[in-house]
Amino acid sequence: MTWVRLIAGLVLLVFAATEAAVSQPATSTEVQDRQAAIDDLSKQLADLNDAVQENLEDDAELLEIRLKLEQLDGGVLDDALTLKPRLEEINSRLEQIGPPPGEGIPTEPPAVAQERNLLLSERAEINLVIGAAEKLTSQSDKLIKRIGVTRRDLFNQRLYKRYHISDALNSEVYTAFEEESRKLSQLFSNWWQYISGFKLPAFFGSALLSLFAAAFLFFGGRRMFRGLLERDKGLADPTYLSRLSVAFWSTFVQTVAVAAFFAATMLFFDFFGVIRGDVAEILLSFSVVLTILFFIQRLANAVLSPKLPNWRIFKMRSQPARTLAWLISAMALVTGIDYLLTTISGVLDSPLSITVAKHFFATVTVGFLVILIGLVRPFGQDASPRSWPLHIRYLLFAVGGLPIIAALLGYIGLARFVSQQIVLTSGILTAMYIGYLSSRAVAQEGALAESRLGGILAERYQNEDGRIDRFGLGISLLIKLFVLITGLPLILLLWGFQPGDIQAWVFRSATEFRIGSISISLIGILTGLLIFSAGYLLTRKFQKWLDDSVMARGRVDSGVRNSIRVAVGYCGLALAAIIGISAAGIDLSNLALVAGALSLGIGFGLQNIVSNFVSGLILLAERPFKVGDWIVAGTVEGTVKKISVRATEIETFQRQTVVLPNSELINSAVGNWTLRNRIARVEIPVGVAYGTDPELVRSVLLEIGKGHRNALNNPEPHVLFLNFGDSSLDFELRLFLSDVDHFLTIQSEIRFQITEAFAAHGIEIPFPQRDIHIKSSPGQADMPTGSKGTAAKGKATRSSRQNRNGNTE
Repeated sequence: MTWVRLIAGLVLLVFAATEAAVSQPATSTEVQDRQAAIDDLSKQLADLNDAVQENLEDDAELLEIRLKLEQLDGGVLDDALTLKPRLEEINSRLEQIGPPPGEGIPTEPPAVAQERNLLLSERAEINLVIGAAEKLTSQSDKLIKRIGVTRRDLFNQRLYKRYHISDALNSEVYTAFEEESRKLSQLFSNWWQYISGFKLPAFFGSALLSLFAAAFLFFGGRRMFRGLLERDKGLADPTYLSRLSVAFWSTFVQTVAVAAFFAATMLFFDFFGVIRGDVAEILLSFSVVLTILFFIQRLANAVLSPKLPNWRIFKMRSQPARTLAWLISAMALVTGIDYLLTTISGVLDSPLSITVAKHFFATVTVGFLVILIGLVRPFGQDASPRSWPLHIRYLLFAVGGLPIIAALLGYIGLARFVSQQIVLTSGILTAMYIGYLSSRAVAQEGALAESRLGGILAERYQNEDGRIDRFGLGISLLIKLFVLITGLPLILLLWGFQPGDIQAWVFRSATEFRIGSISISLIGILTGLLIFSAGYLLTRKFQKWLDDSVMARGRVDSGVRNSIRVAVGYCGLALAAIIGISAAGIDLSNLALVAGALSLGIGFGLQNIVSNFVSGLILLAERPFKVGDWIVAGTVEGTVKKISVRATEIETFQRQTVVLPNSELINSAVGNWTLRNRIARVEIPVGVAYGTDPELVRSVLLEIGKGHRNALNNPEPHVLFLNFGDSSLDFELRLFLSDVDHFLTIQSEIRFQITEAFAAHGIEIPFPQRDIHIKSSPGQADMPTGSKGTAAKGKATRSSRQNRNGNTE
């Protein structure tokens, strides 16, 4: 026993030494590295704080600082999280070692005490680093909030700062304007002298490349989108979808082409070094003005269509349509000139008074133009024109009067902001609304089939099961998504947000956003969906390869092949689902808890519910029938109206709705008339009297079958001579129908035709009958033939109708 205790003690000492060696503070260097990183981030935070103090009046610079702070915040969190696993290891080891022994308890080995002290020291260092990281994060968050408040104050200051109108109306403004014009002329003169002296070949090369780009965009765009860009002047009554599509896509595509041309021009000029920074800023503003003017003018012509009334989206008279198009274009022109002149004043460092004067006259002009739009009478007839509805007219007057009143009161910033939104935001919202209407029109049943794209799809798919309408729904969703993605950022930019704001919002929304304690990542969800889709496709490919290339060549039984194929499909789908869920960032342990709870519920009496649920999943996956199919399930026959995970709704031909649990449809035989196609065979039995020519009967029946409008020629109708019956020669006409929905109706029609044709050819359809011989009993004479015999024969005939195979008594 002594040797055993000694060996056990040695084993415990070796184990303790091993544990101590494993838990040695080997990460002290890592802690020091993290502390150095935190110190570096703290220095960066101090520099960013100083940058905020220096740029309190620059909104764009404040936004850049905010983005850097958010990146710094993420770096601090990453550094802190790297120490979390080590901290958990230390806490776990300290729990194993336990607290130091108290008084009256034998002392512990020195190695254990030394290990505890080292772990406590390391934990204190890690807690110090984590505390510094949390403090740094708190300071960064406060600075981000401060930047947000400062930017809001800047925006409010620009809007509500009041100027003296006298500064914009005195004679000094005219003198300053002349001086600005002289500086602008001198600027472009010096630039041209530089170009003509040193960069003339590069200038013409850039211009030539820009012209090539413009020609490519113009002719290529017209060739590719010709059906969407041009109105057919010979079409007297274009569809609503055609009018909306041409209005939306002609505006968007041509505006994008113009913007791409100006962008290419600026890019070539910058690449060949033929443009100076100040000139580039003015030319860029000029390009933006022309693009905006083109967009508004194209949109007005697309919606109002002054020259082609039949392509007009909204019904109004032609003369007011031309007037409205002119007024809208004039508003865009005034707004664009104001923007260009503001850029020129900024480049040339002109006095504030001239900038205020430009804004004043531009905003007042835009306001008056809006009021003039409210005075137009676009509706009714030329003899009795009608104005806008009262609420729209008053709204136009209010919107037009707001910038005028604000400018007269000296709030030039507010007036300019309102006038810009009147032109630009209204234009973008109008384009978005037309796109939305276009998406709704495409989604209407049969709308896409009437378009040119629908004609192309109809030739390819021949409108199988409404496939073109499903294409229309998909195109409708894509148009709505496209309108939202392109229009919403533009509106945010117009309302004072910076591109960095939109970028940060999109990044945060895509990477992670929280709903309560739940964290959701759109990128993770999309990644999971892509992985699941890839797994699904690979599973289907593998199933096809396994069935066609392996089991078919191995001559495996068809039933076994089907079972293996289905099992492989379910396993592949389950594996793809698990990997996709993991990639989406969903913790599978939570799903395990849910599965455990469900298993308990199943054990306590949810078997039927779960059976129906699983059966519903099988029905939805395998699709032995679908909504609209004609099925027979036991005594229930009718059309499937709804398939849910618990039950299936069937509407009988008597308009009764029967709800069948899915488990009954899985566990019993179900007949489906329309599983593969809607072809059905009709069987019409008919009997003719003995002595009738069978060839004549066959020819008459074939003529009826082949002449019916719903009968298929392949397989063609045919007649069978079934039997020599008790009372008739039994024939059967069989023909195949293209649509099983007309099954009973066609049977009835064919019976009517058979009756008429047999009557025309003198063919008799006999009723069942028997010849009866009555024997008299002993001592009685036979019954004489006469009326009594006839009556008896009639009675026997009626009895034989009820019991054709029995003996008459």
